[in-house]
Amino acid sequence: MTSQAFAQARDFLLKHRSDYDAAYRGFKWPKLDEFNWALDWFDDYALNNDDTALWIVDENGQELKRSFAEMSRRSNEVANYLRSLGVQRGDRILLMLANQVALWETLLAAMKLGAVTIPATLLLTADDITDRMQRGGVRYVVTNADQAAKFPDTADIKRIAVSGGGPVPQGWFRYEDATAASPVFEPDGPTRATDPMLLYFTSGTTSRPKLVQHNHQSYPVGHLSTMYWIGLQPGDIHWNISSPGWAKHAWSSVFAPWNAGAAIFVYNSARFNARVTLQTLADYGVTTLCAPPTVWRMLIQEDLASYPVKMREVIGAGEPLNPEIIERVKKAWGLTLRDGYGQTETTAQVGNSPGQRLKAGSMGRPMPGYKLALLDPDGELATEGELAISLDPRPTGLMDGYVDDRSNSIKPVGDAYYRTGDVAEVDADGYYTYVGRADDVFKASDYRISPFELESVLIEHPAVGEAAVVPSPDPLRLAVPKAFVALRAGHEPSRELAGEILRFAAQRLAPYKRIRRIEFYELPKTISGKIRRVELRKAEQGRDGEGRRDNEFWEEDFNKGGEAAK
Repeated sequence: MTSQAFAQARDFLLKHRSDYDAAYRGFKWPKLDEFNWALDWFDDYALNNDDTALWIVDENGQELKRSFAEMSRRSNEVANYLRSLGVQRGDRILLMLANQVALWETLLAAMKLGAVTIPATLLLTADDITDRMQRGGVRYVVTNADQAAKFPDTADIKRIAVSGGGPVPQGWFRYEDATAASPVFEPDGPTRATDPMLLYFTSGTTSRPKLVQHNHQSYPVGHLSTMYWIGLQPGDIHWNISSPGWAKHAWSSVFAPWNAGAAIFVYNSARFNARVTLQTLADYGVTTLCAPPTVWRMLIQEDLASYPVKMREVIGAGEPLNPEIIERVKKAWGLTLRDGYGQTETTAQVGNSPGQRLKAGSMGRPMPGYKLALLDPDGELATEGELAISLDPRPTGLMDGYVDDRSNSIKPVGDAYYRTGDVAEVDADGYYTYVGRADDVFKASDYRISPFELESVLIEHPAVGEAAVVPSPDPLRLAVPKAFVALRAGHEPSRELAGEILRFAAQRLAPYKRIRRIEFYELPKTISGKIRRVELRKAEQGRDGEGRRDNEFWEEDFNKGGEAAK
């Protein structure tokens, strides 16, 4: 049975969770023909299983716990209810919910039906939603009643609202009515492993968001690599600090933990608070934590050692980690904060897995099931170049492709390699170090500059909250590194602070990498919170090299000889 092949692959990685060489050498993606993860794996694992699958805590102290058995039964009810509303195999459902139990129930239910889910963030505007509904071919919507006003009143789209105990808008179906449906679900037929299951819009840092298609094996089965990278084990309490609607939520708040048999933990609050987060980790016995570098930067401002956490694994994801963060966590908790890399288009490709030697600045080695290469501009193998995934053999965790807006067909990802669009370098031991997006890396005085490296230095300054480095036109060097800087609370833009930050960076960077210009600026972001460097690059293009904008300072503005660079 194909479910047994999945279980065997999963058990192999759990067995070798701290032996990277054995895991990488011996792992093989399971060969699947018909496979429905929700029916063939989750329901089977959930049978008479009262272990906690989902644990949601609100800032007011309210808690909700659901066992694997309860999630299986409840998702059956939701699946039967959606079927009664007309949902059929292949229909597309826009799912826009917060971290609430209905989110996980609907995801499982849609999988069981063979419907295709399009996760969406609550931050979307009415225009964003209309665009996604049109491009995604949406036929059904599931959202909260208080979000209903954002959605167009389209006759051919059925809309379901989670009422939360209140009324639902006219013309909307009530999600809670699913409790009257049968708790026994019978599929209408087999699901092929290659049938579409998820459509994700990318964050759109450099262009219009693309629509990525994953199937019934690429994410559920593909995230065995993510389970391995995080180091999840059965019975873990896993907290992934991530918002629904983005691929990272599916990575670490759905498939990786439930592949391992771990409980998904969620803490809901109106605003992020570092101290509350640390206390929550200690109070609820969280064993594994995954959080973006932005969160880790805020956590290390607190006295980490004063919180008696019970964690075994700590992970950073979303952007590369700054070495200072890793050192602070190690000193306080004795835990190694491990980095990794992947995309909406893939599962975890590269990572520092549990028990392995870390190299400063490196994001680790290829995860089991992935064969990687670095390609130079001519497509030749190199030690620094665009990170690419070998398609011989094609890894299960790679997307089907991008959905063409007009034809609704899938654009292929390549012949020999899938190119990630990210530049990295690899050392003799096979450790990869992130350099930057291919679009973001630039030359200054004929030297290649990695914005990430310079930004990592800048954010070590206590006044700098975030930074983005782009090329700025220069008549002598053609381009020089310029930093757009967002300051931490309590700091104001000034000439003195600009000079201090420039000196700070100059003391830590090679002369050819020196940041020559700085501008205090509110950084443009995507909906997912990633910096849109493309807008900053455009803001610099075409400048004549003269004149200053408000809160902009150049190295030559200081004392003769370059006061900022002393």
